Order: sequence, then C-alpha cells, then structure tokens
Amino acid sequence: MTEAIKIFIPNETSANSVGANLLHQIINKINNDESIKIIRNGSWGAFWLEPFIEIEKDGVRQGVSYRNIDLSHLNTIEEFFLDFESRNPFDINDIDFIKKQNRIVFSRIGNEDPLNIEYYKNTNGYQSLSTAFEIGPQKTINLIKESGLTGRGGAAFPTGIKMQTVFDQDSSLKYLACNADEGDGGTFSDRLIMESDPFALIEGMTIAAYAVGASKGYIYLRSEYPLAKDYLLKAINIASDNHYLGNNIQGSDFNFEIELRIGAGSYVCGEETAMMESIEGRRGLVRSKPPIPAITGLFKKPTLINNVVTLATIPPLLLKDQSNFSKIGSNKSVGTMPFQLSGNIKNGGLIETKFDITLNEIVEDFGSGTQSGEPIHAIQIGGPLGIYLSSTMLNTSLTIESLQELKGSVGHGGIIVFDNSVNMAEQAKFAMEFCVKESCGKCTPCRIGSVRGVEIIERLQKHKTSKEDAILLHDLCETLESTSLCAMGGMTPNPIRSIIKFFPNELIEK
Repeated sequence: MTEAIKIFIPNETSANSVGANLLHQIINKINNDESIKIIRNGSWGAFWLEPFIEIEKDGVRQGVSYRNIDLSHLNTIEEFFLDFESRNPFDINDIDFIKKQNRIVFSRIGNEDPLNIEYYKNTNGYQSLSTAFEIGPQKTINLIKESGLTGRGGAAFPTGIKMQTVFDQDSSLKYLACNADEGDGGTFSDRLIMESDPFALIEGMTIAAYAVGASKGYIYLRSEYPLAKDYLLKAINIASDNHYLGNNIQGSDFNFEIELRIGAGSYVCGEETAMMESIEGRRGLVRSKPPIPAITGLFKKPTLINNVVTLATIPPLLLKDQSNFSKIGSNKSVGTMPFQLSGNIKNGGLIETKFDITLNEIVEDFGSGTQSGEPIHAIQIGGPLGIYLSSTMLNTSLTIESLQELKGSVGHGGIIVFDNSVNMAEQAKFAMEFCVKESCGKCTPCRIGSVRGVEIIERLQKHKTSKEDAILLHDLCETLESTSLCAMGGMTPNPIRSIIKFFPNELIEK
C-alpha cells in the first residue's frame, strides 16, 4: 500500500513573516484529496530558505524554497505538485548549512508537527525523564555536573552547581523559572525551540525540577512571541493529558506543574532578579544580590533559573546512549552552542555547532558572506551589549575563554554582521542609547551615566581629537562597569571599548 503524501509547511515566526501562512492557506484550499496530509512543522533554522515547503512521498522527503514566489494562480493540488517538481526539490539534510552542524539539542526541529507528542516520544523523548526517576535527584545532578554544561544565556555558569545549590536548600517549597525573555537583537534560538520542539523544553524543565525538588515552574515569555505562547500553552496541556505534568508524573511520587507568564516588553526583565519581580506581579526592577535566587528567589524560596536552550539541553545529556555532548570542546566550552546569524549576511539562520568554531567558518562557510557582497567590516557577538570584532579577527575561536580574553562573551550566541557601510561611532552611540531606553532606573550609574554617555559620544563624533572627552568616556565606562547594580549597566561599556580598541580612529583619533 502506498503511503499517504505529506506536505510540510512551516508554522514558525520567521517562516510566517515571509509568507508561509499564506502558502498554507492556498495549498490547503486546493487540497481536495484526503490522502494528502498537510503538516505544519517547525523551521529547520535555515531562514534564508523560508518558506521552505517539503513533500514526503513513498518515504522520500524533499523540499523547495518558496521565498518571494506567488502560488495564488494555482487551482488544483496537481498543479502545485507540478510546480513543486519544476523547482528542483532537494533533501535539506544534504545542504552544507545543515550537514556541517552538530545537531544534538536541535535534532528534531523542522522534522514534524511540534505538538506531535508521539513523534517526540519516538525520537528519544521522555527517555531522560525516566532515567532521572530511575537514578534519583542527586545522581541526576551529578550527571549534569559531569557533562560540563554551562548556562547558555550569557553568564556561562556551571548548570550542575546551580542545581546543587538549590537542591541543598532545606525548604518545603522550591521553584523553577525558565527565562524565555529573549530580548537581545539577533537572537532567536529560544524561540525556535519553543515553536519547533516545545516538549524538549518541558521535559528539560521537569527533569531539572525533579532534581532540585521544585514543584512549580514558570516560563517567563516575552510578549513579542505570540506564536511561541500558543505552542507552549498547547504543549503544556498535551503533556498534562499524557501524565508528563501534574501529580504523580508517570506513576512516580513527583508532582510538577508549569505556568506561563508573559512579560511587558522590558529588556531588563531578561535579568534574573528583575524577571522574578515581574513574575511576582511587580515592576521589573533589579534586586540586589546577595542573596542569590538559588537560596532566596521567587516568593523568597529557593529558585532554579535557566534559559530555554540550557533546559532543553538537559534531556540529551541523560540519554543512555548519548556520549557525544561532553566530548565536544574543552574547559568551560563543552558541548554544542546555537549560533544565530543575522545582519548583513547572505544565509541567515541558526546553526548548532561545537564551541571552538571560528568566526570565519560561521560567517563564510555557513553564512556565505555578506548579503550586499561588500567586505565585512565588523561583527558583533553577544547581543546589543556585546563586543564588536573587526574583519582582521575572523580567525577568533568562539569559545567562552577566548571571548573573555577579548573582554566579551558568547552571550546568547547572537552574531550580527556589518559590511563596510557601517558607522562604528553610531554603533557606539547606539549602545549608550540602548541603555538609556532600557534601564530600569534603579541605580544611578546606569540611569544617569548612559545619558551622559550619549552626550559624550555625540561630542566625539564632531571632535574625535578631544582628549578631555576621550578621558571622560573612559572614566564613565569604568564607573558603569564597577558600580551598576546589574549586568545591564555593567556591560554597556563593552561595545564602546571594543570599538575604541579594534576600530582605531573611528570614534576617537589617537
């Protein structure tokens, strides 16, 4: 018996932004054959191909990029198939952008309907939760420690140590908070997981909660992700209906529930203490530390806080046949990292790869250079407060250690490419303006210092040789770094210092 034909049309924010929903409406309307099944899958992360439509027939799956292609003239499903074949379909796994990756955490994205829990279970889903139940909380934490997993949100703190700290607290009530407030420009790995593999996040949260003894979890989601919200709410309900959330999960004595909380658009709520304030129903202002959240967090109880990618990385670590992750990389830079390519780049999207890849490999081998065809001038790594590297530094290895030596960080893995038309003085000013706009206002260095910083940079744009303003900018950066209450103000100097150092004479003439 011939298998039913499947048409895969992505339902993911980036794909929808370039017409995937419209294509789905057209194809769904002309499909009058019940044997043809239309599946809204996630994205493969190759956004330069989106909307990428695939057809699976007799076990063979191939796709075509329908970017900027109008199908409104089609009247029958047969016409669509003819059009599809005329465009030279190919297996996406055969292109270098996918083939050269180390897809461990993102192994499922793009393959199926993200809400198909049977597909999730058939691809090792919930095996790791069963393993955790078998070995117990402390051994689960030990395995995560041994893996070398560090937080994928920017701080790169050892995940296992953070879990151990929460586990060791003597409290009848503990919480887990997933930071899904992915506010850095050029970052979308959290969103891609939530929209393309939400059960991976839910399983990771459940394992982490079991390990530390938390009975309630929150996902703090930025309001700009409505599709992710829809997927998460549905996935939480499906997981509950299948006894993977709620009371006595899978016949165990472990109870755990997840609640979704939506942010109000504040960038600073990506900082863990401001996020906790927001979850508790207050304005998102940064809290002083100590105490750390692992000891006194949500509602003054011990709280484990990690971002989406970190939590979704936990299930692969506990698979009994999974030994690859901890063998990749070295020192702090262990395992894989999702790097997100955007800006002036030909092939933008997300890649999951080993840490010690170079900038040149990412930008040229995966990204295929600039979209404009002009030479690369600068690359920013680590979000809007990350450092800028020049085109002479493309051999930089993207490890936690190497970027720390350059006074930067991997951050959330965002990489933004600029060609030679960029004005680096304007980029320096942007960093200060960003801080002005996004500061919570609680501490003076960040609230006032950023305003003064904009003024100084504007004067330097007119008089690059002003030694007084150069010294004043240096002193201001020192003050912001050493006295700001949180990383928001503390990191604001990073892009400015990197521009002064790696782009001489573009802001300050020596």
